[in-house]
Amino acid sequence: MTEPGQSWGRYPPARQQIVPLTDRRRALPSFDGSALPYGNGRSYGDSCLNPGGTLLHARGLDRFLAFDPASGVLRCEAGVTFAEIIAMALPQGWFLPVTPGTRHVTVGGAIANDVHGKNHHGSGNFGHHVRGFELLRSDGNRQLCTPADELFAATVGGLGLTGVIVWAEFQLKRVPGPWLEAESIRFGHLDEFFALSAESAYSHEYTVAWIDCLARGRSLGRGHFLRADHAPGDPALRAPASAARLAIPFTPPVSLVNRLSLRPFNWLYYHRQRAQRQRGSVHYGPYFYPLDGIRDWNRMYGPRGFLQHQCVLPPSNARDGVAALLGEISRSGSGSFLAVLKEFGEIPSLGMLSFPRPGTTLALDFPNTGPRIFALLDRLDAVVAEAGGAVYPAKDARMSGRLFRSAYPQWERFGTHIDPQFSSGFWRRVME
Repeated sequence: MTEPGQSWGRYPPARQQIVPLTDRRRALPSFDGSALPYGNGRSYGDSCLNPGGTLLHARGLDRFLAFDPASGVLRCEAGVTFAEIIAMALPQGWFLPVTPGTRHVTVGGAIANDVHGKNHHGSGNFGHHVRGFELLRSDGNRQLCTPADELFAATVGGLGLTGVIVWAEFQLKRVPGPWLEAESIRFGHLDEFFALSAESAYSHEYTVAWIDCLARGRSLGRGHFLRADHAPGDPALRAPASAARLAIPFTPPVSLVNRLSLRPFNWLYYHRQRAQRQRGSVHYGPYFYPLDGIRDWNRMYGPRGFLQHQCVLPPSNARDGVAALLGEISRSGSGSFLAVLKEFGEIPSLGMLSFPRPGTTLALDFPNTGPRIFALLDRLDAVVAEAGGAVYPAKDARMSGRLFRSAYPQWERFGTHIDPQFSSGFWRRVME
């Protein structure tokens, strides 16, 4: 039965066969056309879609296989989510070594997209903490991949195209409890961000900034710089955060993120704290996963969905490039409630197609308003290309093949490792 498949951005629409995977020990089930592994559908564009083909739904591979509470080494199936890992490991004093902005990703998806987080400058990507995994190919061949293997480098960040990860083993991080000592610093313009980021990289484990994407002139790039470290906590409170307290119960007929709502929200959010600096203890949930507190928040963008643009610009061009991007966004009047700016560290990524690299990354969501927003995204891509930067495939639904191939020069080497029966909408698009 053909079922509609969606990414988290709900664009582009696609239809494909959905075939569940429930037993890691069995061969892959038969499928029509090409296939692609699919975890929890938290990629934003078409890297997790296979229009006209088959999605191998791996969420059913959800078993913990081994955990050593002394060393923090965990082995689990690829469909286990980060939320499930936190619920199991945090009461024993362990946390994820690297986490993106949602805990509802699967381990397989985290490897396939080589996810990064607020501690990239010190801990690198998720792939840096993976000790090995088993990869199941369409011909039935199973390969145990370790960081010394070429196929490991192809699969980490490889967007699911090299085969199905059935289980993985990785190192967790020892933490004292569920709390962080966090500081929020209000800054007035882009140069202040770079000064704060340079200072904080040596003093804090987690750093990130929220940006008022509609500010202009001398206030261009203003926002709040958030930095934090793990803090001691009562072991009795080592419990995962509660489920989302808010929800978007239905998809509104039009996007709730629009010109009327964006400007007042950004103004109020920038002025939300009276003091320039505010410190306090915060639970890991709101700090790492602010949007997880709203169930089905992607519905707020309406039936046409949204597109995210996340890019990274190299250090030599980062300051001017980010200013150019924010200028285009501000003039357009479109943008995001949650515009995120962060500097990556110098740790080289392990994956051939991994996105993180030294430089500054900017991420924003845009409601799908049709040709106008696509024209804006093309202008943003032009800034990225001129600066020698890259766009994140896990968040992309429309970048050109030319930009992808120039930003990911190992794409031809990677192509030799693609499973011949696997494909995706993203890969076909950027290879045209």
